[in-house]
Amino acid sequence: MKRENLYSLCLVWFIVSVVSACGQNIKNDNRIPDDNYIPTDEVAKTYLQLGVEYMRRGKNDIALTKLQKALQVDHNYASAHNAIAVLYERLGLDNEATQHYQRAMALKPNGSDIHNNYGQFLCKHKQWDKAEKHFFKALENPVYRTPEIPYTNAGLCALRSNNTTKAETHLRTALQKNPKFPRALYQMANLSYEQRRYVPARDYLQRYLELADHTPQTLWLGIRIERVLNNKDMEAKYILLLRKEFPDALETQLLNQSKI
Repeated sequence: MKRENLYSLCLVWFIVSVVSACGQNIKNDNRIPDDNYIPTDEVAKTYLQLGVEYMRRGKNDIALTKLQKALQVDHNYASAHNAIAVLYERLGLDNEATQHYQRAMALKPNGSDIHNNYGQFLCKHKQWDKAEKHFFKALENPVYRTPEIPYTNAGLCALRSNNTTKAETHLRTALQKNPKFPRALYQMANLSYEQRRYVPARDYLQRYLELADHTPQTLWLGIRIERVLNNKDMEAKYILLLRKEFPDALETQLLNQSKI
């Protein structure tokens, strides 16, 4: 798989740091408390939670409305600026995303989640060095609970810039911080495969599968690993799963084109 596709895989994770503490049942949408009765910050928080939940469901138009309301209630709410920046990035409105990322960082200079998300944004625009600085800025907070996320993102950014040595260093550090972080395990499996280290690639993939379900990407990687290692039974198992569970996936098309 091309490294560009590797990075694309991680984009589905790009909002994790924003929403980690914002789980919200959408049923509450019709129960927005009147700001005449509760503190302003609680109103803004409720709009933020709803906006993030709609983002997770792919309802970006509604999400935008909720996040804009959060900022109308509290225009100095760093978390809302962070979330709406992620949404604008998703919508391809990079100027608006930049403005809100910068506002969020001005309001909360030590906001690890903000720096992590902005680092991904910069990496997407091939600003490798600036991106890495923000990933490491996210790590400066000694009580940051998920350092494996910025390290993994730094590794993926290094892959995009074709610096595999740095990528491996960052991914290994991510796994030192959290040996059970599935995304870093998958990326190390993929990187090991590209480096023709097939047995370690298999080991990393097996560790991933102890923690997470198969995706089209992991199945396609497993097929290629087992094909090289001449394990016909496991290769056939992965092929069957890929065609059965993900018939319309790009990886299934690649499999079919490989005449297997």
